[in-house]
Amino acid sequence: MRARAGRVAAQWPALAGLTVVWVLLWGDLSWANVLGGLALGVLVVVALPLPPIPSRWTIRPGPALGLLGRFVVDLVVASFNVAWIAIRPGPAPQAAVVQVRLRNPEDVFLTTTAVLSTLVPGTLVVETERDTGLLSVHVLDIDSSGGPDGVRDYLLDLEDRVLRSFAPRDVLDRCRAQDGTEAHP
Repeated sequence: MRARAGRVAAQWPALAGLTVVWVLLWGDLSWANVLGGLALGVLVVVALPLPPIPSRWTIRPGPALGLLGRFVVDLVVASFNVAWIAIRPGPAPQAAVVQVRLRNPEDVFLTTTAVLSTLVPGTLVVETERDTGLLSVHVLDIDSSGGPDGVRDYLLDLEDRVLRSFAPRDVLDRCRAQDGTEAHP
C-alpha cells in the first residue's frame, strides 16, 4: 500500500496534468470536475505507472528562457523558409540525412534535443542511437542550412542550450571537458 502511495506522490506532475486536461475537456472549472479529474488521475497513475527517469536534471530559469526564445525564433524562421520552398518556382531543394554525435547520450537530454529539432520545420530526426548519442536528422534543404557541418553545428548548439537549461553541474563540466571549453553557469 505504501508503494502505491509513494508512486502517486512521485507522479504528482502527471497527476496535475491529467487533472488539468480533464477540466479542459469538460470545459467547466468546478469542484466536481477537479475532484473527478484527480480521482481519474490517481487511477491512471496507479494502474499505468510511468517508469522512473534514471537521469538527474535541474531547471535553470535564465538559460531555459533563452532556450525557449531561440526555439520560437527558429520555429518562425524555419516555417517561413519551408513555406517559401513550397511555393517558389524552380527545382526542388537538395535534401540530406546528417548524422550528429551528441556530447551527452543521457535519455532526457537526447530526447529533448531530438524533439526540439524535430519540431522545427525542415528537420526531422529519423533515428537515434541511445548508447552512442548519435542522431540521424533529415534536412529538407541542406544548402540553405549551411551544409552538413552547419546542421551539426546547429544541433550541437541546440544540445548545449538544452544542457545549460536542464543538466546538473557535473554533466555540464564533463561535456565542456570533451569540448575543451569552459563550463557555463
